[in-house]
Amino acid sequence: MSSATDDRIPPRRRLRGAVARGARAALVPVGGCALALALLTGYTATGAAGEPAPKIEVSGGRIVQSAGQAAAAYFEIRNVGDRDDTLVFADSPELGVSMLREPDRKQPGAVRRAKKVTIPAHSTLRMKRGGAHVAVLDPPLLKPGERVSFNLWFSGRGRVGAEAIRSHLIEP
Repeated sequence: MSSATDDRIPPRRRLRGAVARGARAALVPVGGCALALALLTGYTATGAAGEPAPKIEVSGGRIVQSAGQAAAAYFEIRNVGDRDDTLVFADSPELGVSMLREPDRKQPGAVRRAKKVTIPAHSTLRMKRGGAHVAVLDPPLLKPGERVSFNLWFSGRGRVGAEAIRSHLIEP
């Protein structure tokens, strides 16, 4: 439009047109924000938002190595959170291949690979011989008192670093 044409339109009408154009331009972002706010409100109302990760504490790590070089690592795992968590994997960058093991319920005295070990909320798992443990396959010969770092991987908490000390005990 030329300025001559603008002069013929009353100022009030020009103002109304500008306001209408501005309102239409703001409609999409404001609508998007309103939709996002509604979705977030629903998400928090269900109780899913802000749910903390389980709180896992690992201590008392020890490694028992047999005369034949096999080794097992045992830890005390405390879940001090309000949700169960599951240990799904354990490894040691220093020792190589390791796996979770547990007693085989079908064959007394035998162990099998454990796919997971659940630690209920507000409880403690004390790994021990004849129970759940971390088997270290083909480890180097460790000296008594030697410290080894481990990573324990949980489905909810993620990685938790731990340390185990080579025990003076030798299993047959």
